[in-house]
Amino acid sequence: MLRLPLSIAPMIDWTYTHFRVLMRILAPQALLYTEMQTPQAIANHPQRCLYFSAMEHPLALQLGGSDPDALVAAAQQAQDLGYVEINLNLGCPSDRVLSGHFGACLMNEPQQVTKIIRTLKQHTHLPITAKTRIGIDHQDSYSFFSDFIHRLAEAGCDKFIIHARKAWLKGLSPKQNRTIPPVNYDYVYQIKGELPHLPFVINGNIGTLEAVSDHLKQVDGVMLGRLACDNPYAIALIHHALYPDFSVKSRRQITQEYFSYLQTIPHTPLSILLKPLLNLAHGLPNAKIWKNHLITMQRTHTIPDNLDLISEVLT
Repeated sequence: MLRLPLSIAPMIDWTYTHFRVLMRILAPQALLYTEMQTPQAIANHPQRCLYFSAMEHPLALQLGGSDPDALVAAAQQAQDLGYVEINLNLGCPSDRVLSGHFGACLMNEPQQVTKIIRTLKQHTHLPITAKTRIGIDHQDSYSFFSDFIHRLAEAGCDKFIIHARKAWLKGLSPKQNRTIPPVNYDYVYQIKGELPHLPFVINGNIGTLEAVSDHLKQVDGVMLGRLACDNPYAIALIHHALYPDFSVKSRRQITQEYFSYLQTIPHTPLSILLKPLLNLAHGLPNAKIWKNHLITMQRTHTIPDNLDLISEVLT
């Protein structure tokens, strides 16, 4: 699981269970990640935070926190439920994360992060991985980044997922932090050369099969985020290129599979269930019509009996 070439990034308000099911339909071999969960949220609402459908496997849990004992308690619950990896969020720069003293600000505290990793390794049996940036604020030199990664590796971190741009802890929103700081893939390539025995996954502004192929010549895996939201069908095409034995499903086939899954989900608003499908027609002449169909369903809280009349715009 640690060296799968394709994974789907953890994204707040996106990678909830129904979105992950769609990703599994699109990419049967990809490694999926949950939204970031905090130990406190898991302790208070374990069913809501840790639930997943069996079809989502393999699935990794991303945790955000700085208390080693609390993170261990959450990780132990996750491993008992069948998650395959525990991932530490060391890259999110949101105000919520900063006030909770975790995420990207922990790049300033490598001693605390290494303590967390060692504690998790001692008390859980799952791989412990980290998703981080290449720097924060004015600490964006390669030496800063390399020193941080080497310390985590010495503590036993099993895999690194690198969002190849730095984070500004103040002055930029999370959305701006995904686009304004420039990407620097060379940092990721260089650290992989220094630690060739460890898996490195690259993330950030990757939107084409050509880019995926180029990165995989340098590192072990590629993590895709906004592409999965903005143009989910591209995930199916990239997956097929990486796994040619898996045929590419048509958009209509994907819709039929997803709606069949929805029939098994009771008491969930259609606004949540249909959101993953909104951009499935991205790039098609009838994309706007498709999106309007789904918005009408969300507004009327009704799925038509004859889905063929709706899905025909996907061809």
